[in-house]
Amino acid sequence: MADEQRDRDAIRELLATYCFKLDNDLFDEMAALFTEDGTWDTAFGKGTGRPGIMAQARSIASGGAPRPRRVHLTTNIVIDLNGDTASVRSNWTVIQNGPSGPHIGSAGGYEDQVVRQNGQWMFQYRKIDRFIADGLT
Repeated sequence: MADEQRDRDAIRELLATYCFKLDNDLFDEMAALFTEDGTWDTAFGKGTGRPGIMAQARSIASGGAPRPRRVHLTTNIVIDLNGDTASVRSNWTVIQNGPSGPHIGSAGGYEDQVVRQNGQWMFQYRKIDRFIADGLT
């Protein structure tokens, strides 16, 4: 049971680290959280492999007006462990600055396939479902 709890904690840490890297535009470090052949499947397109993930993240970040400061929050994390793999479902919300103050910019769900490689949990596939958006982002 201790090993299972350690795995769950490490997977939750992976999800949180992803948010910090993404929110600070550290796209190379965010992509390093994926396996070499991992896929980041977003509402704005898909990146496969670390170079593809970095390129996809940069294309979203540079897609128009400067982006307001934002914070991704991940909640309702459900982890189905199966040895060195796991399926993870969670919800996410983006809080960001706007003309009239902070607001929810968008929200949705994550569907993740994660794997343990060399003792570290990594994303193999991250599907982002963006089903709440304010129209400003």
